[in-house]
Amino acid sequence: MQSKGILHDSKVLVTGGAGFIGSNIVDRLLAQNNKVVCLDNFSTGKRENINDHLSDSNFTLIEGDIRDLETCRKACEGIKIVLHEAALGSVPRSINDPITTNAVNIGGFLNMIVAARDAKVKRFVYAASSSTYGDSKTLPKVEENIGKPLSPYAITKYVDELYAGIFGKLYGMSTIGLRYFNVFGKRQDPESAYAAVFPKFIKALINYKSPVIYGDGEQSRDFTYIDNVIQANELAATTTNPEAENTVFNVAFGESNSLNNLSTELIAYLSEFDKEIANVKIEHGPERLGDIRDSLASIEKAKRILGYNPQFDVHEGLKHAIKWYYEYLK
Repeated sequence: MQSKGILHDSKVLVTGGAGFIGSNIVDRLLAQNNKVVCLDNFSTGKRENINDHLSDSNFTLIEGDIRDLETCRKACEGIKIVLHEAALGSVPRSINDPITTNAVNIGGFLNMIVAARDAKVKRFVYAASSSTYGDSKTLPKVEENIGKPLSPYAITKYVDELYAGIFGKLYGMSTIGLRYFNVFGKRQDPESAYAAVFPKFIKALINYKSPVIYGDGEQSRDFTYIDNVIQANELAATTTNPEAENTVFNVAFGESNSLNNLSTELIAYLSEFDKEIANVKIEHGPERLGDIRDSLASIEKAKRILGYNPQFDVHEGLKHAIKWYYEYLK
């Protein structure tokens, strides 16, 4: 029997398991005596993220693409729980290349949920996105109230929710979507042209270069440390609460911070490692298309139904992340 919120002694498929979020989940699952299958095509995931597990008999790597149905079927063989993290992230990337974003995030998602259905997987947990709230001005964001999408990426993540809901109704599947809010932490790629704000800023500051905030910097985000996301995935995978099935939950800390304030905090934390970083100035550029102005999550639904209790606010999470990035980038 599973302890509440702890996933152990199960066979779990983590798609995108070599990526930022996926590899952190894989670490936790293997530490808890699960058998883990990782499916990744390494388009954004990195081998170095899973290298330590390649000799572990409880870990299986399938190098393949979720856009191929047969690969998805192979990955689901004997699987009890699917944690579907594979996706092509980034709002700007989706604006530049909507076709690929659609193919991976909708076509790939459909392949995975079909394969999971046919393999009679017990629970299908998938990464949804706060981008689904679109142009909604209401704060905090509550799961049942969304606006119109502002990017192709947001459209794809909302379509995934619709597919998951209809698969639950038509085929009796147990699906749970987790709407991530600006996840950050170790292994988030600072090298990509579409790098998220924290790794991009940290890399620039370590190299004494001015990071660029797009807009006035007063836009706010509910930044979510990776360990909170891992907790949410385990809770979603193990819950026996029927209210949790075939619905979505916000995964965040429930606290909003402006980019200006967090940039100042980043510089202060990094200056503890290198005093010269304190002299680097922040620059501002034009606002980016498709960006949400303000984001703050209500996490009451996840607390009530899943027992979600995030342990890391953005400030504590930044301290952990900065230490890892400073060592990694130096």
